[in-house]
Amino acid sequence: MTRRIKRLAEFDLSLQIKDPAFINTPRDYQKNWLLNRSMNEFARDVYAMHDVASKFVQGSDVQGMDDRTQAELTDFEIMEDWQIPIMQAMAEVVTAKRGNILEIGFGRGVGSNLIQQCGVDSHTIIECNDSIVGRFEEWRKQYPDRDISIKHGLWQDVLPNLAEFNGIFFHTYPLKESDYVEQIANSTTFAEHFFEHAANHLHKGGIFTYLSNEIDSLSRDHQRILFKHFDSIELSMVSNLNLPQQVKDQWWADSMVIVKATK
Repeated sequence: MTRRIKRLAEFDLSLQIKDPAFINTPRDYQKNWLLNRSMNEFARDVYAMHDVASKFVQGSDVQGMDDRTQAELTDFEIMEDWQIPIMQAMAEVVTAKRGNILEIGFGRGVGSNLIQQCGVDSHTIIECNDSIVGRFEEWRKQYPDRDISIKHGLWQDVLPNLAEFNGIFFHTYPLKESDYVEQIANSTTFAEHFFEHAANHLHKGGIFTYLSNEIDSLSRDHQRILFKHFDSIELSMVSNLNLPQQVKDQWWADSMVIVKATK
């Protein structure tokens, strides 16, 4: 049995390896190096979270949610205005090579407007909600000469029939409570379940971006999952988000990391 204890002024960390074959390196010092690195990194992460916690707003209680697949949603329910700087940064990332862009989730059309402002060859949108498709039809009239189309349905059903793109912009949300549990509560990031699909529908060198739900860095676990599907990742950060104290969107920090994942 291997045990590590790290005692700090504010907290103690304890790690006990019960299986002797777990992390079985050729030499003992290699195992020690891995364990010590993990303990030190976790301790630094706890201190970083202490600093970040002081910037949190109160937010709203996380409640059970109804199925939103076909719900009639207000603008506020679809997306709160504090997200607009994030949408701007994501649009600039995904259109870096212009070309043909796929957007998952139309919502209020904020991301779609920003993508159009960046200039692209074509813009395909997947949207499942009937009422939001109606919003798209009105929005589309602003761009009569642009190559913009919508695919009506769940991305799980629509995406297999589409070709490859130069960029994919993923901005959607859990449609029901079971999705919330599986894709947010039990995942590193909500978009994790879409990573493989994004990679499969990008040209070589294509770009994928999404709401990372990372506050000030990208966790090692998050990086590992990305590198299963993409060749490189670049990070930037949007700070000083103007969150209301009672933000409804299950987010409490005033910054978010922007991810550019390249196939």
